[in-house]
Amino acid sequence: MPKTTTIDPLSRLLCEKLKSLRKNQGWTLEMLSAASGVSRSMLSQIERGKANPTLAVACRIASAFDISIGELVEEPWSGSSIKVIRRNDPTHQYRTDSQCRIRTLSPLNTEKTVEFYELAISPNAELRSAPHFEGTREFLTVEKGSVNVLSGTDSCKLSKGDSAHYRADLDHVISNCGKGEAVCFLVVVYT
Repeated sequence: MPKTTTIDPLSRLLCEKLKSLRKNQGWTLEMLSAASGVSRSMLSQIERGKANPTLAVACRIASAFDISIGELVEEPWSGSSIKVIRRNDPTHQYRTDSQCRIRTLSPLNTEKTVEFYELAISPNAELRSAPHFEGTREFLTVEKGSVNVLSGTDSCKLSKGDSAHYRADLDHVISNCGKGEAVCFLVVVYT
């Protein structure tokens, strides 16, 4: 007769939470393994309720999702209602190269219809984007410098303190037209 195993409530919560966080992030087991430093096979066993992680493994998994270990194992309503994204958190650096830096200011581990970014665009550089899903709009506010915004065939120039919103379901470009770095805040709204 095969041995039946029952998963204790805490283990069940952990395996369900891990699956949910990973799927909401859009990560495969391999991607989570790379982000956490925990082997793919161990992650698979945890998700299936076949293994209980050590404290060190649970900490690495929580860190990959930018949550506390308490949030990983507690019910959602028992954690703090304030979530902080630190300026130097490398998991929120979406892109960093000679053209621009993009830092996401939105939570990484939740499904969302709104995304919030900080953009820093080098002089004479641009952020060129392919069309997003139909109905998507972007809201851009310039904090420093000046930029040109192109959405389809329409364009405008924005300076410090200016804001614009435009269709992002067309090809769109944000280019730095000033002599120094341009810093902007970008909100993407998916409908």
